[in-house]
Amino acid sequence: MTTRIMLILFIFSGIFISCNKKTNLPIDNVFRFSDSVEIDGIQRTFTLNLPPNYYDTSGFSLVIAMHGGGGSASQFESTNLLTDKANAAKFIVVYPEGVVSTGVLKARTWNAGTCCDYSVVKNINDVKFISTLIDQLVLKYKINAKKVYATGHSNGGMMAYRLACELSTKIAAIAPNSTTMVALTCNPTRPMPILHMHSVLDTNVPYQGGAGSGIGTQGLVFPSVDSVLHVWSLKNTCTNTAQVIINDANYKLTKWTNCSGNVTMQFYLTKDGGHSWPGGLSGSIIGDPPSKVINANNLLWDFFQQYQLP
Repeated sequence: MTTRIMLILFIFSGIFISCNKKTNLPIDNVFRFSDSVEIDGIQRTFTLNLPPNYYDTSGFSLVIAMHGGGGSASQFESTNLLTDKANAAKFIVVYPEGVVSTGVLKARTWNAGTCCDYSVVKNINDVKFISTLIDQLVLKYKINAKKVYATGHSNGGMMAYRLACELSTKIAAIAPNSTTMVALTCNPTRPMPILHMHSVLDTNVPYQGGAGSGIGTQGLVFPSVDSVLHVWSLKNTCTNTAQVIINDANYKLTKWTNCSGNVTMQFYLTKDGGHSWPGGLSGSIIGDPPSKVINANNLLWDFFQQYQLP
């Protein structure tokens, strides 16, 4: 009996040791982070996604993706499907969040100049937030500081334009969608490559300009996309005027070339979709259907790869 008891104890001790060894195995690499940074006494939140090969190499590009008015990091990520593209193409994507309003809707917005809503009323320094975020991410993660790009939808796209105006030394190119520019001043220190995407059916931020109908945009009158891009063609000293490359039943593609610094500007105007992310999902259950004739993620990544800071 004593021998049998000792044998059983030996077997169970072996199992315990084996199980205990498992706790000493290396922890799996982490690829997603939710974090915050304090700006002017406000905790500013963001979600960061690292590609599958992050721990094997270095020199990654960073894409800053900014949600629309009333959206959030999680909402934008789940509908634009950009994380899937980032993982496949091996770049880092960060989803920062606008400040939450004190209103009933608790809507998050960006202070892009004259829009939108709470962030403008309270004069939230979103440029400082994004600038600080870039510095911290470049310091902490394996990011090539010359390959930082900005994209955004609606109010987030307006913020991308403001960053192009005020952070041209940190942003290599922008790709705004369903938006316009509402920056109060714009004095970039270098030429800025721009890829603009819009639907002719967008009524929240009409591409031809006029009154908006989205969250925080009621009563605002927006400049047309053509006028905004004309201004940027002058700032970029593009010697070629706007050239229509494609104009068919699906979309119209206009390009500006021979600009300073070998930058280009592109404008995709789709004839389907609405106030939504092309190739993604509707922003909400009552949101417009996305364009099916272009894919924003493919277009912006192909565009971004052509440029980096000097």
